[in-house]
Amino acid sequence: MAFEFVKQQVEQRKQQQLFRQRRCQSSAQGRLIEIDKQGFVNFSSNDYLGLSHHAKVIEAWKKGAERYGVGSGGSPLVTGFQQAHHELEETLCDWQGRDGALLFNSGFSANQSVIKALLSKNDVLIQDKLNHASLMEAGVLCDASFMRFKHNSMQQLAKKLVSQNSDNCLVITEGVFSMDGDQAPLQSISDLCKQHQAWLMVDDAHGVGCLGDQGAGSLNHQGLSPDDVQIQMITFGKALGVSGAAILCDQELKDYLINFDKSYVYSTAMPAAQACAITESIKVLQTEPELQQKLVSNITLFKGLAKENGIALTDSNTAIQPIIVGQAEKALLMAQSLQNKGFWVSAIRPPTVPANTARLRVTLSSHHQEQDIVGLIKAIFEVNKDNYDHR
Repeated sequence: MAFEFVKQQVEQRKQQQLFRQRRCQSSAQGRLIEIDKQGFVNFSSNDYLGLSHHAKVIEAWKKGAERYGVGSGGSPLVTGFQQAHHELEETLCDWQGRDGALLFNSGFSANQSVIKALLSKNDVLIQDKLNHASLMEAGVLCDASFMRFKHNSMQQLAKKLVSQNSDNCLVITEGVFSMDGDQAPLQSISDLCKQHQAWLMVDDAHGVGCLGDQGAGSLNHQGLSPDDVQIQMITFGKALGVSGAAILCDQELKDYLINFDKSYVYSTAMPAAQACAITESIKVLQTEPELQQKLVSNITLFKGLAKENGIALTDSNTAIQPIIVGQAEKALLMAQSLQNKGFWVSAIRPPTVPANTARLRVTLSSHHQEQDIVGLIKAIFEVNKDNYDHR
């Protein structure tokens, strides 16, 4: 029978406790959510600053829809590039100190677009081993020679750079790693790239909005300038609370992508109303520093209480606080136990993370209250104890 592998692979996932299913949320995104008619305190959202339901951001989308409608009507090179898109690109350039910004419908699309547009048969791509799936998949599919280096290992990266002899070499890392919450040593990576005349691209999906002055992100947080990183990818669906992404670069690369990036050329542009909301979200970041301050306070509280209660965390100082469990089945059982106590925490399992590193991925928000975090720590302690007692 044709495509027999479909059934086989689904069954295999189920047997391995790795089968993924969606759960329909009936409430708005926020600190409290409702799923299957049950309420939870939400510790799984990437809406780190609560901007998805910020009154000013919502109002900007409404006004944008009234002015532009709810769809862009075409690709950016036909009729899909409107004043709202232009204003967002200018806002991004001012905010990030860049000459060029180009909008995409998702971070996945932006990452794959750059790799496909820039790299060909005689080029070299070098990536951190724990980079996002969008980057890894594009690396496997592109014609360039693809190498990976051990996570955050400057020694291995240096060896890879020495071994390559291409005129065009691109190194890619994340600013904040989405499953571990730790940060890349960007200055060291940039220095190595300069030594070997390679370009550096940073996916800052989970850094922008949370780190740096006015939420400018990982580069700003670590003291790098735009000259240190040729390509920067940021998303709008996490700390900025909306959706979409952008590639930030110089004007020359922007012009190249507009002409040769098929994903950009042939995709319908994001709605102008969405661009209005994103622009307003950036303004809120710049004028309401208390959102970042509260997030930092909540991270500090969570880490401190976890230490007091003997809950082992990874080396993360960001909003992403994973608790490594190991086996996928155990992670699922712990997540279900936390749900029974009223806390929504996702179990992340292979292949999203390496084998035997299944985890509870706790994400913190500026909108979490002290009682939420205290309650979650108590629940995790109890769930840990229950698992230990029944071994």
